[in-house]
Amino acid sequence: MRVHTGRRRNDQARQAILTAATELLAAGEPVTLTAIAGRARVGKQTIYRWWPSKGAVVLEAMAERARETAPAASTGSLEGDLEAFVAATFAAASDPAYAATLRGIVGEALRDEHAASVLAEFTADQREQVYLVVERWLPEVAEVAADLAVDQIHGVLWYRLLIGHAPVEADTGGQLARDIAAQLRRSTSGTQAKRA
Repeated sequence: MRVHTGRRRNDQARQAILTAATELLAAGEPVTLTAIAGRARVGKQTIYRWWPSKGAVVLEAMAERARETAPAASTGSLEGDLEAFVAATFAAASDPAYAATLRGIVGEALRDEHAASVLAEFTADQREQVYLVVERWLPEVAEVAADLAVDQIHGVLWYRLLIGHAPVEADTGGQLARDIAAQLRRSTSGTQAKRA
């Protein structure tokens, strides 16, 4: 049965399209507008009406999943907020279907320039979430220290996800977040001591 959409975005059709895009990525199948439309059981014009490109569909699907699985936390401390966010991110990536989706977009990015820009935008958004947590509690932290912290978090996540030498688990993310929070506090204390 075909999903009826009309001229306004229909939530059921929208979700079917986003789900179709992520399922194709997870299965390692070519992600084309024709494939997305066929799996979602909508016309290609429905997709074109709501998104400018295949990459935009994939980006929205990935960003929506990331926001659902790793919402911004407010625990009352840098350590707590960072641990909650990173542990949730690692827990989401431990799900086989989501992990396959993330690996799938990397594979697409190697073959397609537009997919590469989608991955870059998605990664930038995820990095920004960590920056916001750090800046909330340590606004004086040096930019280079924040950059290193973000690289460590996402470096461990993607290395484990793509190479598979060790599992991606919430506990790993939580411990990593605590270590990085301590490292950031030390770097801030050192900077303040030099100024004094």
